[in-house]
Amino acid sequence: MTDFVIVIWYNKKWKNALLTKGEKIMANFKENLGRYMDAGFPIIYIDTFEEEKVDGIIRDVVGGRGIIEWTTIGFRDFKSKIIESDWSLLDTLKYLIQDPKSCSRRVLVLKDAVKALSEDSEVISLIKRLAINITSGVEDFEDFNIIIVSNVVVIPEELEKYMTILSMDYLTQDEIKDVVNSFCDEMELESLRPQFLDELSLAFKGLSELEINNILALAVFEGGNINAGDLRLITEQKKQVIRKSGILEMISDNVRDNIKNIGGLESLKKWLERKSKVYKNINEAEKFGVDMPKGVLIAGMPGCGKSLSAKATAMLFGVPLLRMDMGRLMGKYVGESEANMRKAIKLAEAISPCVLWIDEMEKAFAGIGGNGGASDVTTRLFGTFLTWLQEKESMAFVVATANDISNLPPELMRKGRFDEIFFVNLPNDKERKNIFEIHVKRRREQDLKNIDITQLVNKTTGYSGADIEGVVKTAIEEVFSDGRKSLSTNDILKAIRETHSLSEIMKDSIDKINKFYKQYKFKNASEE
Repeated sequence: MTDFVIVIWYNKKWKNALLTKGEKIMANFKENLGRYMDAGFPIIYIDTFEEEKVDGIIRDVVGGRGIIEWTTIGFRDFKSKIIESDWSLLDTLKYLIQDPKSCSRRVLVLKDAVKALSEDSEVISLIKRLAINITSGVEDFEDFNIIIVSNVVVIPEELEKYMTILSMDYLTQDEIKDVVNSFCDEMELESLRPQFLDELSLAFKGLSELEINNILALAVFEGGNINAGDLRLITEQKKQVIRKSGILEMISDNVRDNIKNIGGLESLKKWLERKSKVYKNINEAEKFGVDMPKGVLIAGMPGCGKSLSAKATAMLFGVPLLRMDMGRLMGKYVGESEANMRKAIKLAEAISPCVLWIDEMEKAFAGIGGNGGASDVTTRLFGTFLTWLQEKESMAFVVATANDISNLPPELMRKGRFDEIFFVNLPNDKERKNIFEIHVKRRREQDLKNIDITQLVNKTTGYSGADIEGVVKTAIEEVFSDGRKSLSTNDILKAIRETHSLSEIMKDSIDKINKFYKQYKFKNASEE
């Protein structure tokens, strides 16, 4: 009997065809890193949030070269086992320059180096000298690279021409599916249903591979398998990611207001409801030819429902609400603010689908076009934000709110930035009636039938929604303090008489705002 041996030969192209999309992305990243190292690129800056994952990638591509590393806990040579826990980055660089053989066939990995790259001229000078030695082909430096790993990109001008940036973004949904499937294989669990795997991988977006594996392990430990109930673990971990970022805030826990809690603004509410149908059925919508929703700018009178609309949008879309705090973006080091903006955008896109709320945009981008360092930074931040908004394809729906945008650059109002710009005016009679009903019903529903809402509406011309809420709260507190059992129309009328409306307090500002929004013919958030 003849034995047959079948030999299968395949080339790199065939192998790549067998990889999943996530594996291809990672393979391309490794290939690019290896090529840059082999070609003698002196400094490779890896922009990433996943240091642990990068460590594994570097080990895979260094070949026979040794790895030396500096972090805030000191210097370490993995090949010779040398450990100097008390060395600063300056000490490490001086050692490498004084002993070139310590660089021979090595890769220097620098972490926690952002502060030094921002303000330590001696460190920058020594890194530049190492880079010159590499590019000049100095003996012992021919097979040497410097790899900087950080999620904040800081590039000193002195090092700019020696530096190459590689970005390793958050895991894609396909990559997450690979992680989940690999975990299930290793744990000998049943394969997850495709529909549930889609839901799970979408929920995991924004988390690292380590975090995903930890959550899956916890789920198996608690219940023996992975099921829909484990989505709560993912939500909790995402909150941790947002908190640790220091630049975004997840405020979904505080959101209990839905679109029905907004008094008036019917035109805006109908528009948001239409967008939610597209957002929730984006695959079918895109096949039909509908573009991915970008976002909305809601501008106008303070205290008239803009912030409430942002919160209600997240509830309507059924996604987390993230708030961008511009104060947290501003860093003290050169380039740090811009890096924080890119980080915030990346994080929002990774967490998406979500609603990204930028509150009081006019304050966030104040000073654009002025003179001085602070205004230059703000102008660059604004440019980065607008470019992203113009080109974004992710499901991070932006809700920007502002009281007065008359001092912001006109390019903000250009079509293609936001899907629509709405003007919120002081509530009309019908809207004030609705607002009174909402706030009385929320607190004293049993008394609502005894309240003459029409009389209250007639007495509150020029009042904002916040004014009306304040009036109702004050009246109810007064009734409780007096020991009475029910709220009356007279109680609310008394509170109205003791309250100065927004139109009284800010008359000149309101006239100016009204004139600007009428001039630019922005869409009215209320039905006329």
